[in-house]
Amino acid sequence: MALFHDLKRHMRLEPLFVDAGLHVASVPRRVESQAFSTHHCIVRTRFVRTRDFHDVSMSFDPIEQDRPATSLQDEALIAGSLQGSASLARSAFARTQLETRFPDMSARNLKSSVLVRWCLLLAWSIVIVWIFAPPLVTQILAAIAAVAFFSITLLRCAGIFEALNPANSQAEDRGDAQLYAIDEDLPRYAVLVALYQEAAVVGQVLEALYALDYPKDKLQISLIVEADDHETRTALARHRLAGHMRIVVVPEGIPRTKPRALNYALISAVGDYVVVYDAEDVPEPDQLRRALAALEADCDRTGCVQAQLGIYNPAGSFFTRQFTIEYGALFKAILPALERFGLPAPLGGTSNHFPRRVLERAGGWDAFNVTEDADLGIRLARLGYHVRMLSSTTWEEAPPSFNIWLGQRTRWLKGWMQTYLVHMRRPASLWHDLGSYRFLGFQILMGGMILSALIHPWFYVAVCYAIVMQGGLPFSDQMQANDWLLALAAFNLLAGYSSAMLLGALVAGGQPIRVGKMSLAWSALAMPVYWLMISFAGYRALWQLARSPFVWEKTPHVGRGET
Repeated sequence: MALFHDLKRHMRLEPLFVDAGLHVASVPRRVESQAFSTHHCIVRTRFVRTRDFHDVSMSFDPIEQDRPATSLQDEALIAGSLQGSASLARSAFARTQLETRFPDMSARNLKSSVLVRWCLLLAWSIVIVWIFAPPLVTQILAAIAAVAFFSITLLRCAGIFEALNPANSQAEDRGDAQLYAIDEDLPRYAVLVALYQEAAVVGQVLEALYALDYPKDKLQISLIVEADDHETRTALARHRLAGHMRIVVVPEGIPRTKPRALNYALISAVGDYVVVYDAEDVPEPDQLRRALAALEADCDRTGCVQAQLGIYNPAGSFFTRQFTIEYGALFKAILPALERFGLPAPLGGTSNHFPRRVLERAGGWDAFNVTEDADLGIRLARLGYHVRMLSSTTWEEAPPSFNIWLGQRTRWLKGWMQTYLVHMRRPASLWHDLGSYRFLGFQILMGGMILSALIHPWFYVAVCYAIVMQGGLPFSDQMQANDWLLALAAFNLLAGYSSAMLLGALVAGGQPIRVGKMSLAWSALAMPVYWLMISFAGYRALWQLARSPFVWEKTPHVGRGET
């Protein structure tokens, strides 16, 4: 505090906002009497109010405070030092803001999680018991696997019900009357677009952003690039950006993740509402107005509006077809079902629309979680907010090859593991925040998906073992009566495949002309192979979680013109 007042006195600063340990000051255009050295003094913050652009991070050396500035060059040096230090302060805040405000909700140090310690203890216990009583361990593990698979099957059945009986979000229905509000009455909207190694799709994303139907004087679009991503910055420099667009350069730092970049840009973004888009996204032009109508229809309880995501290159390969089915099931059935039943919902990584006050209250994005979207969705639920689905589509690019798909799916599964471990760090606290019903829903959704991906291939191992060691197919007459475990596993697997294929067939419509509904529906029959690949990605994610938890495997894009 004393340092702040010294700076204010010597540089004649006027405070804009003081709250919760954060002191923000505006810097006058002309500094008339002081020059400072390059020793940086960065004020650590607990929380940031982001309506203003300035930070109180500046160069200051009391020894030299009486040396007069004799030229405009001195003033330029001061301004450059202020700007550089402010950038460093914003970068530090973008990295640690969630950890500072909610220490237990950051993925930075998962070793402190109670669940991790219990998992390690459980693993050793299983090994010890297995040595003395293998059949007992087999039956216990089989029962756990059965519960996980059956839970996911129930979730898909809820999705099938939703696909057969679609219901628009109540908030959106009530807000339709506000869809075409007078432009002068619309609030400010901040659009954040993270671009890292995305030179190939710069033209496409700019075209999509220019097409957004929202008053340009109420819209600020932030194109976020990393400092060392010269290719993307060069691609942006080839375009003449409109006045409502700006380029935000994120300083180098660790971790290099999308959420850290979003946090950095949010600090200086201007808007009462915030939406996040990916580099390859093509949102429907009226999406901002529709999202605003839904958000304002139930402003006290709605923490986020999630638009549907579709795929614009479904015909590209086996992986793009499976991805299209998967996205259709998630955004047209599973997430709407979670909304209908009041369960916590992990967000998609793009087209999330937030009231800014809610996003700030939640602490922004976790810079150390590689699926910051899923984590933020659960955090919003813990704070008492709901996620609403929006009947507006953002078109995305599916990974066309195995290597690209594997990197992305590994990151997703690693992030879901991080999210589960973070929120189960204090299970009693999670139970208290969510309540029993939604706590159980969280276990089914996050825990069930992770566990089923890891356990799935072991059913095939068990079948092969039965054939080789017992000389016959499972469930044949030669099998003993206690082989009910394989029967239970087979039932779960059959129910899981059937529900997934039926759900995939139901939501296969609504895609670009190049792939019809029937073609995608037939592709659902290849799910068993696709699930085994997901399991492989799951074990790869588990390995990365132990060795490199914060590494972000970048998904390259080529844009719709190349697919």
